[in-house]
Amino acid sequence: MTLPSLETTPIPGLVVVRLDLREDARGFFKENWQREKMVAIGLPDFGPVQNNVSFNSDRGVTRGIHTEPWDKFISLATGRIFGAWVDMREGDTFGATFTLEMDPSVAIFVPRGVGNSYQTLEDDTAYTYLVNQHWRPGIAYPALALDDPTVAIPWPIPLAEAIISEKDQNNPRLDPGTAITRQKTLIIGAKGQLGRALQADFPDADLVDLDELDVTDAAQVAAWPWRDYDLVLNAAAYTAVDAAETPEGRVTAWAANASAPATLASLAREHGFTLVHYSSEYVFDGTAPLDPGHTEDEPVSPLGVYAQSKAAGDLAVGLAPKHYLLRTSWVIGEGNNFVRTMRSLAERGISPGVVDDQIGRLTFTTELSRATKHLLETGADYGTYNLSNAGPARSWCEIARDVFELSGRSRDDVSAVTTEEYYAGKTGIAPRPLHSAMDLAKIRAAGFEPEDAHEALRRYLAD
Repeated sequence: MTLPSLETTPIPGLVVVRLDLREDARGFFKENWQREKMVAIGLPDFGPVQNNVSFNSDRGVTRGIHTEPWDKFISLATGRIFGAWVDMREGDTFGATFTLEMDPSVAIFVPRGVGNSYQTLEDDTAYTYLVNQHWRPGIAYPALALDDPTVAIPWPIPLAEAIISEKDQNNPRLDPGTAITRQKTLIIGAKGQLGRALQADFPDADLVDLDELDVTDAAQVAAWPWRDYDLVLNAAAYTAVDAAETPEGRVTAWAANASAPATLASLAREHGFTLVHYSSEYVFDGTAPLDPGHTEDEPVSPLGVYAQSKAAGDLAVGLAPKHYLLRTSWVIGEGNNFVRTMRSLAERGISPGVVDDQIGRLTFTTELSRATKHLLETGADYGTYNLSNAGPARSWCEIARDVFELSGRSRDDVSAVTTEEYYAGKTGIAPRPLHSAMDLAKIRAAGFEPEDAHEALRRYLAD
C-alpha cells in the first residue's frame, strides 16, 4: 500500500485525503485509517475513540449541517455522496464553505467547529466516520439550515426532492452571534515563576491559580469547562523540597505533584487536549556522569519525598495521548530564587558560603516557555524532553561567584563548602542529587537550541 495524499481546502484544518483504493473483479480494498501513514502526510494525530456508520438506503438522503464538538474523519464504505462543510468558528473564515463529491477512494478530516453535512447520490450508501470524543446524551451543538442563502450550498438533488429529517428542516440561519469560540489555552499555576513567563508566549491564554482552580478538588475539576481548551500548560507544583519531608508537606507534595498531574492526564484523554507538564531533574539520584548528563530514557531514582512525588507525576502524564513533559533544573524566573538571593547578598556586603559539589545548569523560565512554544508550533513528537540553558555544567558556588562578579563584587567573596558542611547540624533536610546536568541532545534534535546559561544570567541581572 502506498501513502495517501492530502489536499487543503479554503476552510482551515479541513483537509481532503485521497486513499489508495485497490479494485479487482471481487470488489476493492483500502486502508481506511492507518495512523502512522495519516500522520506522515500531515493529518493531525487526533486520537479517535469511536467508529460510527450511517447507512442510507435511498438516494437523496440529506443530513446536517451539524457542528459537533469533536474532530471527525469521514469516508465511505459503499456508494457516493455530495459533502458540504461550513466553517462555524469565529474569525475571518466564519461562513466559508467547501463542497466535494466523495466515493470510497476519498476521505475528509473535519476539525471541531466546522459544520458537516452530506447528500447521498446512490442508494445503499454507507457513510463512516471516526470521532475523538464519545457521544453523550444531552450534548447540544449548533446546526445550520440546509437552504441558508448566505452559504448557498449547490445541492445536486434539489432540497424539495431530498429526504430530510424534520429536525434538519427547522435548523436556523447563519448568525455571526452564534459563532463557535475557538478552543483556548489554559495556564495552571499562572502566578508562579514559570506561569508568569508562559503568559508572555501565550498571551491569549486563560490564567488560573489554586485560588481559582484546584486540580486536587474533585468538585472544581468537574465544574471546569475542559472542552473549551485544546492546550493545557500545567505550571503548578509544590517545590518546597525540605518541607516535603514533613507529614504535612508530604501530603501536599503528593497531591500537587502526583495526584493533580494524574487528574490532568485523565482529562486530556477524555477531552482530547494537549497537556504540557514540567518536571525536575530531582527524579534522578545525581549519579549519572556529567557528560552527557541525565538522559530522557534513564530510569528514575528519586531520593526524597519531593523527588518521589515528581517522578510519580511524570508517570501519570505519560498516559496522556498528547503530552509534552519538560524536565528541567535549577529554575530562575520572577520572584524569589537563588540568583536574586545572591545578588541581594552581594549588594548588602555579605560574603556567603555556597555548596560546590552540586553541579548542574540554570534554567531560566523564559527559556522554558520558549521551548514549550517551539515544541507546540513545530509539532514535535510527543514525549519527554530535557530542557535547561546550555553551556558547561557548573556548581552553585561558581554560579554565585558569577552573580557577585556581575554585581561588582569579587568572586573571592563567595567561599566554597560541601553539601555535608552546609547542612551540618540541620534537621529535616531532603537529600539532593549532586549531578543535575541533563543531556540536551533530544531537544536540539527537535530544532531548539538552548541559550547559554551565562549569557542568560548576564541579561537577567541587567534587566
